[in-house]
Amino acid sequence: MDFSLSAEHDAYLERVRAFARDRVAPAAAKIDETGAFPRALISEAAALGLMGVTMPVEAGGAGLDYVSYAMAMEAVSQASATVAVILTVNNSLVVEPIAESGTAEQKARWLGPLASGRAIGAFALSEANAGSDAANQQAVARAVDGGYVIRGTKVWVANGEAADVAIVFASTEPAARARGISAFLVPMDTPGITRKASDSLGVRGLGCTDMEFHDVRVDSTAMLGEVGRGFKLAMRALVGGRIAIAAQALGIGQAALEEALAYARRREVFGQSIGDFQAVQFQLADLATDLEAARMLTWRAADCHDRAPRAVLEASMAKLTASEAAHRAADRAMQILASEGYRRGSRIERLFRDVRAAEIYQGTSEVQRMIIAEQLMDRKR
Repeated sequence: MDFSLSAEHDAYLERVRAFARDRVAPAAAKIDETGAFPRALISEAAALGLMGVTMPVEAGGAGLDYVSYAMAMEAVSQASATVAVILTVNNSLVVEPIAESGTAEQKARWLGPLASGRAIGAFALSEANAGSDAANQQAVARAVDGGYVIRGTKVWVANGEAADVAIVFASTEPAARARGISAFLVPMDTPGITRKASDSLGVRGLGCTDMEFHDVRVDSTAMLGEVGRGFKLAMRALVGGRIAIAAQALGIGQAALEEALAYARRREVFGQSIGDFQAVQFQLADLATDLEAARMLTWRAADCHDRAPRAVLEASMAKLTASEAAHRAADRAMQILASEGYRRGSRIERLFRDVRAAEIYQGTSEVQRMIIAEQLMDRKR
């Protein structure tokens, strides 16, 4: 594998890093404090193609590969995990499924606006009893003349507050579980939809909502992909999403490591900086090594996503390793900063809260281990 970038890609990533450093980082604490969806920043990100990184430039995207996408998301996440997750939901969970499974009409209506930031997308899969067991969908789409009527409740819909359209998963054949789930492109101004804000420990400002669908009528052209194939579509989208979440976790972990390094250099005890003590040096060395190993797995998964039909194993390995390495980095960084890191409002305190989500959403660490084991067993047959 060759992860070297072309001069064009390298120049693009430098622009992304400058945007993250100069525009996103100064706003990160305020986003976390207020929990407000950062619309203005998302518009600026869209101007860089960050709402559709792998989409063609003519569609409003950046026209890049998945390795470049992962690198870009890590750079943004190092400044603000919230902004990075907003972007990854739109990219991996909305734009890419439409590009892969949408009809010509659906692509014409939604791809350009979503990839260019003129519209924001959401992914409504999770329910109160359909998280790790995503096939246990209780939302139902009942066939009627010319379309479907959707009834049910979705929870923790990222981007939900600001979304113009959501991919909504509902059972068209409840007894069939995964084989009876279909996906629908539902404009959020459709009558019968109510949204209720959901607050969270970290990654605040993500615009998470619970959504209730009260007999929401959509016509048959709203179905994304084939009837009964929605679960497969969701699982395909989550492969890309997990690579993006791995990159997001790396950004948080790298930010935590850099905070710890800076503090270790400036903090003095017993007449010397704490970075001179081997106990601190060993922690920093382990964190840097863990993060770099996770980065290689993430880039490999991104490369496989571009080259292979499905990078299921690689994506789960990347998400599992990166999220847990980043968690350790935030935890150890807080220990190194001690009371300064534990203070409400410190950067480490925010990173510590933000990183925890990476081990939960888009499949918990336990789910990733189940997927990895299943893939390994299947590959030995």
